[in-house]
Amino acid sequence: MSVTSPVHSPAPTYAAVLRTPYVRRTFGAALLGRLSYGTAPLSLILSVKASTGSYAVAGTAMAAFGLTGVLLSPARAALVDRFGPRRALVPLATAYALLLTALAVATARPTTPALTLLVLSSCAGGLTPPLGPVTRALFSAMLPDRELLRRAYSLDTVAEELLFVTGPLLVGLLLRYAAAPAGLAASAGLVLTGTLALVTSPAVRGGAGEREPGAPERAAVRRDAPGPGLLRAAVVAAGVGMCLGAVELLVIAFADGHHRPGAVPWAMAALSAGSAVGGLAYGAVPWRVPTAVRLSVLALCLGAVLAAAGLSPHPYALIGWVALGGLFTAPAITSAYLLADESVGAGQRTRAGAWVNTAFNAGTTVATAGAGLLVGRLPLSVCFAVAALPVVLAAVGMLVPAGVRPRPGSAGRVEPVQ
Repeated sequence: MSVTSPVHSPAPTYAAVLRTPYVRRTFGAALLGRLSYGTAPLSLILSVKASTGSYAVAGTAMAAFGLTGVLLSPARAALVDRFGPRRALVPLATAYALLLTALAVATARPTTPALTLLVLSSCAGGLTPPLGPVTRALFSAMLPDRELLRRAYSLDTVAEELLFVTGPLLVGLLLRYAAAPAGLAASAGLVLTGTLALVTSPAVRGGAGEREPGAPERAAVRRDAPGPGLLRAAVVAAGVGMCLGAVELLVIAFADGHHRPGAVPWAMAALSAGSAVGGLAYGAVPWRVPTAVRLSVLALCLGAVLAAAGLSPHPYALIGWVALGGLFTAPAITSAYLLADESVGAGQRTRAGAWVNTAFNAGTTVATAGAGLLVGRLPLSVCFAVAALPVVLAAVGMLVPAGVRPRPGSAGRVEPVQ
């Protein structure tokens, strides 16, 4: 699956990752397409609200968009693994862009029935192209050196974090000059342009992730059977998602309780900044500890910090704890993706990344709803501790010995013992 020679360096760096042939082209194209993931959700909510005048319909449309996106993510990734990025991503991105455009047209007309908007939103979410999992699968193909791959994954996680900060800002800028549906149209243009640029990259055209026509599917599946590390990575990712899903609502409740609502955006910014710093630092350090152990320790630290944050005496102290928690967020997510990649063969890398992504998003969604039920019924300090419990339990479960050994012919990749 590799299209380039391994890059070996006594001290791998982010610069070495970006100097690898085709990485900059591939990564830049993917980021352009993934920027739409930061602009589309807010644009959808604002457009549906402007069209219907109802926050309830807007929230339901966003829920339908997110739910189908999460539930069908592994299926979309399986299409990429089966048919390759070129043959799977282009139809998905085209359909997704057309549906976003249809939503833009529909929400520009106040007479459009709410049911139509809900159906379009649900279909758009279900056809979202898996550009993130594909990017990581391509990294794994282009960077057989595990130290370089870890840095690439860290860089990707931090960039994704920044995309979700930049996207809403771009929507806000666009709203100064155009109506809300323009954000949906812009999102369609971003995802289609980025996807086309990605699939025309030499890394993809050269064969990374492409299955040869007529290749025996059954044999490939047998050879690429996933190991237990994938399940563990997904479980911890779900726990991390539950932590982060609860944090925002708990921070709002904490700030309201101290009559300091202005502290909320600062806390969220501190979380993002801490995550970016932690992700870059994690990628820069030459670790000797196995990926599974790193993931467990990072998850435990995140849970401990979140539990301690609930004991903060003041919102400003809470901001400090949230920033500290952010330091472990991106490294934990990066480790989950790395463990998933180590647990499968080349033919299932996209699906492995998608399962981790799905688990994280599902955990976030469940925890947001759960935190809303807890606030007001339990003391906030207890709510923070309860929110930290899932990731702590998942991390403790990771500490169970998992017996790994290098698989012959895996080019140094550590594979779980079957």
